[in-house]
Amino acid sequence: MNILSFDIEDWCFEKSLVEEYDRMLQEILDILDARQMKATFFCLGRMVEEFPRVIKQIHAHGHEIGCHSQSHKWLKKMSYEECLEDTRKSVDLLEQCVGEKVESYRAPAFSVGPNNCWAFEVLERCGIIRDSSVYPSTHAVGGFPDFGALEPAKVVYGSTQMKEFPIAMTQIFGKKMAYSGGGYFRFFPLMYMRYVMNHSNYAISYLHLTDLVPEKKAFKSRKEYEAYYREPGTITARAKRYFRSNVGKKGAWKKFQKLVNAEDFVSLKEADGIIDWDKARQVVLSSTKS
Repeated sequence: MNILSFDIEDWCFEKSLVEEYDRMLQEILDILDARQMKATFFCLGRMVEEFPRVIKQIHAHGHEIGCHSQSHKWLKKMSYEECLEDTRKSVDLLEQCVGEKVESYRAPAFSVGPNNCWAFEVLERCGIIRDSSVYPSTHAVGGFPDFGALEPAKVVYGSTQMKEFPIAMTQIFGKKMAYSGGGYFRFFPLMYMRYVMNHSNYAISYLHLTDLVPEKKAFKSRKEYEAYYREPGTITARAKRYFRSNVGKKGAWKKFQKLVNAEDFVSLKEADGIIDWDKARQVVLSSTKS
């Protein structure tokens, strides 16, 4: 089972590329229409405030609208109450925009980990029933290496139960790594990605439109970096992010087209209906709030 997902936020942060994002989104929607496939588009609540036409356009093509927080602040930098307020606001904006319930969620930068498992309770309180925020390995913002499952699982946190779709991993020199999304999608050869997908029971691709546009991202100033990532903008941190943001951009769009035309994908909502959750692994997390 291959799941296709997009994180929709780029319009808010790269205003100079709005026309390019508009063009590319339409091409993506046309390709998916031609293949009769649906995807999940995780959208910022802020997108409703600034670019509601984008959310409505995606929804009009029959794709699932999921929540990607209000303004892309990492959950690990929020308290329980701040996360609850942020999620409620973004879910409410998205539901008003598309006229139906929003049931899927992805945290910015996969920022749900062992120190903020209370996020699952927050999501349930906001009407979310399926999540894709767990990166089950080490990650630039922490990750969740001891999560306990590499395929869809039922998370139990106190009285909360959540259907979790963790990011799919591959093994490289003994280390678990993502391979089908973001910079990893741009880095790994298409042949390798297809090989892993075809030899796995579960894969999930996660893309931003900025992953697919050929224009390279500029080297961020300290002020720009800290405003977006909310962490110290050292020269080393900015250099690493510059490399991750630009590796493989030149051929990414053609790679995406070839992948989607070669493999079948479903949305998170469709995958939820396919999985036998009674047989899924159960991951029990300790209940703490901070």
